[in-house]
Amino acid sequence: MKIGFDNQKYLTMQSEHIKERISKFGDKLYLEFGGKLFDDYHASRVLPGFAPDSKLQMLLQLADQAEMIISINADDIENNKVRHDLGLTYDLDVLRLVRVYRSKGLYVSSIVITQYKNQKSIEGFSKKLKELDLKVYYHYPIEGYPHNVEHIVSDEGYGKNDYVETTRPLVVVTAPGPGSGKMATCLSQLYHENKRGIKAGYAKFETFPIWNLPLKHPVNMAYEAATADLQDVNMIDPFHLEAYGITTVNYNRDVEVYPVLAAIFEGIYGYCPYKSPTDMGVNMAGNCICDDEVCCEASRQEIIRRYYQSLNRMVKDEATKQEVYTQELLMKQAKVSVNDRKVVPVAKAVAEARQCAVVALELPNGNIVTGKTTDLLGPCSAVLLNAIKALGNIADELHLISPTYINPIQTLKTDYLGGNNPRLHTDEVLIALSMCAATDSLAKHALNQLPKLKGCQAHSTVMLSDVDSKTFKKLGIELTNDAIYENKMK
Repeated sequence: MKIGFDNQKYLTMQSEHIKERISKFGDKLYLEFGGKLFDDYHASRVLPGFAPDSKLQMLLQLADQAEMIISINADDIENNKVRHDLGLTYDLDVLRLVRVYRSKGLYVSSIVITQYKNQKSIEGFSKKLKELDLKVYYHYPIEGYPHNVEHIVSDEGYGKNDYVETTRPLVVVTAPGPGSGKMATCLSQLYHENKRGIKAGYAKFETFPIWNLPLKHPVNMAYEAATADLQDVNMIDPFHLEAYGITTVNYNRDVEVYPVLAAIFEGIYGYCPYKSPTDMGVNMAGNCICDDEVCCEASRQEIIRRYYQSLNRMVKDEATKQEVYTQELLMKQAKVSVNDRKVVPVAKAVAEARQCAVVALELPNGNIVTGKTTDLLGPCSAVLLNAIKALGNIADELHLISPTYINPIQTLKTDYLGGNNPRLHTDEVLIALSMCAATDSLAKHALNQLPKLKGCQAHSTVMLSDVDSKTFKKLGIELTNDAIYENKMK
């Protein structure tokens, strides 16, 4: 993989910039932390060289100064809101985040439950949190929020919220997902700290859009593609342009809410410390791109992947046509088509010729292998075996898995477990290959090729089972697929 991002420079520059921001406010900085902290795979795809846990590693450099607050909306707990990328409800994800942060050496001090209205499910959740030695605080709905600033910045507004007791100069406020109340938690704390004579500040850490890249830079356009379901739109920050005469990029929600935030800051401090939404940010990612064209090409590929994701979501009634239209417009603006993803035309051509489902996979050397549906294997299983054969210089006609292993698995699936599909999924193929590897050196050699598949690109002409999709994800293969069910192929 070509590198376009200097990760070490980023870790150093980002942590130093946050320290500098803390010093500007004196006593304490509340840092609203957007996006994923330790599994930011979007950033690692569009900025090749960016480690998925870069933000976590950066925070670990500040671990002795930092504590973490996790915000969660009470309504999301009550309604069992789910993180679709993980399949976890928000309340369970909070528990997961606490365990992960603590295991990495970060201090998680408290949980803030926002929009609390005595919802029934909150009591049990709070009890679980306290058993984990976490302090639990409640923030309440504020009438007229966010426009009635006079009421918000009063004892009847933020003043009614619990004051979260913190002990360290950097307080990182994070959440399981959007709408959890991170910003409101920060602003409420500023109000309470100010009343106690503590000079506390606020800053926002969002990786995207990258403020010092052009508006239509592919990296920023890829962010729009990633948030098409939210209808986020990148835009020039008009407040920054007016204040400094410098063009910077932000996104619509931050620009729209800035006048309200400025008024709230004035209500708390008597003045607003920031002249624009861009001023609030501390993101240094744009300064660490070392090969712009590598990042541009990676981002164009991400836009295509996001287009396919939206198509699949629409077929499953999880997305609107508007989301797909947004993705199509972004592709036109980025001047890309699906055929710019090398594996797509190859998979479609073989599928047309063979009249069956096909998966095409691009190897690290640029060669493309394919796999099709057979009586024994699904297309993902077939392409996986063909790929590791190619990587291990194993002749195509040689069998890696003996039929003596495949037949009993098929019998188990159909006769004993009542399945209709006798073909082996990728996880079953890998288990069978592992068994063969115990006595067959060729199978063992093939199995050792699996790590080389990380970062490879693949495309399927049909929608895949969850099992196959998850196996590819675990192997680090970037997969797209046509939004067609295999049983509906003509």
